[in-house]
Amino acid sequence: MSKILIAEDEPRIASFVQKGLRANGFTTAIATDAQEALNMVLGGDFDLLLLDLGLPIKDGLTVLEELRGQGAQLPIIILTARNDIKDKLAGLKGGADDYVTKPFSFEELLARIRLRLRSYQQDSVEVETALKVGNLLLDLRTRKVRLEDQEIDLPTREFILLETFLRHPGQVMSREQLLDHVWGYDYDPGSNIVDVYVGYLRKKLGSELIETVRGMGYRLRN
Repeated sequence: MSKILIAEDEPRIASFVQKGLRANGFTTAIATDAQEALNMVLGGDFDLLLLDLGLPIKDGLTVLEELRGQGAQLPIIILTARNDIKDKLAGLKGGADDYVTKPFSFEELLARIRLRLRSYQQDSVEVETALKVGNLLLDLRTRKVRLEDQEIDLPTREFILLETFLRHPGQVMSREQLLDHVWGYDYDPGSNIVDVYVGYLRKKLGSELIETVRGMGYRLRN
């Protein structure tokens, strides 16, 4: 079981990420300032670090520089509100393995985490590369969807929504759960965006694939 450190001083974001990671089988810990993050990585046994750049005490880029300077080899994914290209380049040049900007979808973050862990843990068990329910196949490497003999192109949000359903076949997913997984913590819970995107998937994949469960949410037929 992989252990992930979340270096994040915003309690709402840290709690959201921790809840999602634990639900997907990861062990987690939270550091709320830069010095705590440094101490925990250097003194602990973590497999991956999610690093906010705007931490108290020191900037996240300084944390990144110090960790790499002291030989820390674990994957580091920057998770930040800074979306300027200069910050992104500085993070990647400084040794970060990936750079994700807020607001973010949890499913996309999860996919990036799994990718970095797969590269880091060469002797780990094989990571799944495809999801299949009935005659519907979703290839996680190529981001392609195939229904019977037809290949279907899906934009990113539709792909992530379908991936979420395929990871929970037969399970009722509430609108709130789908918002969290696909659109992230920072989306209006009163929005009808989930219903709109389920409609998009039904038009492309068939109206019978995703079932509406009245008063509860949606379920992928399996």
